[in-house]
Amino acid sequence: MLSLVPFWFHTRTMPSLTLKNIPPSLHAKLKESAEKNRRSLNSEILARLERDVVAPKVDRAKLARDLRTFIARLPYVDHRIGDRYKRKGLK
Repeated sequence: MLSLVPFWFHTRTMPSLTLKNIPPSLHAKLKESAEKNRRSLNSEILARLERDVVAPKVDRAKLARDLRTFIARLPYVDHRIGDRYKRKGLK
């Protein structure tokens, strides 16, 4: 089983990052989220950064094309038939 080991594990030192000029509203949201997730503010920011960096990039245009193609292949459904049964009380 392949496991990914963080870079800092090999060097025993972790790089640091300083964030400046964070809008108060963003700081408050991050702090609230950290408390909700029972993490420190630093851990919350790291978790969000890792999640964002690892997330696959989505080609929205291709996804939209694929969805339109899928929908075009669906059979036609006459919803009036179902509505007729609903009015009769049948399920």
